[in-house]
Amino acid sequence: MKLELHSSKEALGAAAATLGAKAIRDSIARRGTSTIVVATGMSQLEMLDHLVKAEGIDWSKVAAFHLDEYVGVSESHPASFRRYLKERFIARLPTLKDFVAVEGDAQDLSAEVTRLNTRLENLAVDVCFAGIGENCHLAFNDPPADFSIEDPYLVVDLDEACRRQQLGEGWFPSLAEVPRRAISMSVRQIMKAGELIVSVPDLRKAKAVKAAVEGEVSPRFPASILQRHAACTLFLDPPAASLLSTRKIA
Repeated sequence: MKLELHSSKEALGAAAATLGAKAIRDSIARRGTSTIVVATGMSQLEMLDHLVKAEGIDWSKVAAFHLDEYVGVSESHPASFRRYLKERFIARLPTLKDFVAVEGDAQDLSAEVTRLNTRLENLAVDVCFAGIGENCHLAFNDPPADFSIEDPYLVVDLDEACRRQQLGEGWFPSLAEVPRRAISMSVRQIMKAGELIVSVPDLRKAKAVKAAVEGEVSPRFPASILQRHAACTLFLDPPAASLLSTRKIA
């Protein structure tokens, strides 16, 4: 895991997008195509804004998969991750080859997970853009996360800390309205990506960053698994990095 410290969210997002764009261009140059995974949340706003403006990417050769989505939330809901991505990413890339969304409000969740798994199971993901939750979750894999499941996607339960984060970020008017389940990409699938671009701003993420970077690799701290990825870069701002005791930051 490589750490990069940047002065602001804007600088962090620009740097993360620059590295991600390079990974996309490189995969297109090698194979003529690229498969990426895109995430949502407050941590991704600046990164996505810079990524869609990156030069030299032939988006008609890029397929994007969606990292996770709440169960039971329609695309019209203000908190929908599909809506977030379509407004901030998909709509700004009219030539994008494909976007595979997670339909969290599907009537048959099992069938939806099977559809997603079938779409992704034989593809190599070149770059996965992600964040880390306040409870150290990775995607919606809350602690204790399942590090062993091989399926690309699964239905997970959301713990109270995760749900309170969603409330605190303003996505829902009350805790009672925050869903208790989600469809999430699995930890093993995330770790299969050729490159991981992880953006983590804000003081509220500092404890999770410390656990992910300096703690033991454990399902109790899901993002700690990133220590074992050969090409993971964690982009931090000073508040997010404030509890780190090591100084391995570029």
